[in-house]
Amino acid sequence: MSRYLIAVDLDGTLLRDDKTISERNMRALQAAREAGHEVMIATGRPQRHSIIYYEKLGLTTPLINFNGALVHHPKDPSYAVTHRPIPLKTAHEIIEEVSETKAHNIVVEVTDHVYFHKDPQEFYSPYAERALSVTSGNLLKHLQEEPTSLLIHATKEHVDNVRARLNKVHAEAVLNRQWRMPEHMIEVMSQNTSKALGLREVSKHLGINRKNIIAFGDEENDLEMLDYVGTGVAMGNAISQLKAVADEVTASNMEDGIAIYLEEKLGIKA
Repeated sequence: MSRYLIAVDLDGTLLRDDKTISERNMRALQAAREAGHEVMIATGRPQRHSIIYYEKLGLTTPLINFNGALVHHPKDPSYAVTHRPIPLKTAHEIIEEVSETKAHNIVVEVTDHVYFHKDPQEFYSPYAERALSVTSGNLLKHLQEEPTSLLIHATKEHVDNVRARLNKVHAEAVLNRQWRMPEHMIEVMSQNTSKALGLREVSKHLGINRKNIIAFGDEENDLEMLDYVGTGVAMGNAISQLKAVADEVTASNMEDGIAIYLEEKLGIKA
């Protein structure tokens, strides 16, 4: 039997809408591991907001955070960490362009250190949870390290304009994605960042061929990953663009889509 690497996104994919993992999905992933397959998380979340699920699943694989901008191994300090940050000059230029009139707030993360352009209201408080440090105020002054991620909560009337300028002026340095929730949140990452690049590193480390990678996702940040792997599986609740590049479409995150697919694909009983 072939040995597979199973990569799962978190929000909207493995996680139900209440941010829990269903029992059936838990059993399916455990059964896959017991059958000799590898399971890993590939998420846009930072390490501090994904490690709880890593531990809950009992994983022993590397972890892809920030959509591939950070690839590390929570249980193996000898694993070579990959960090793909945004050039500091570019980050400062983007912040200066949007901070005054085009954004409600800007959240910058340097791994698990968090910076806010404006003091975080209740809406932004989750970003500060379990952070190693939290700084608010003039980002041009406080941000002196290359950031891992830059989140622009754009105003409704400026969101398209902000994305267009990022694509036109800063495309050589960064890429950007728009989230469905929270609305009008634009995520900016280094141009050489994707979950696909992270999976390439991890699969090489584990000695698993690209064609034996199964990946599950639902959002714009999963496009490269599902296109890269041997079997890309879009969730039933995924955006239409992702379903178009996927090899398969399974049930939604609320209907145990991961378990349903793996039970049939791997012949396991969950």
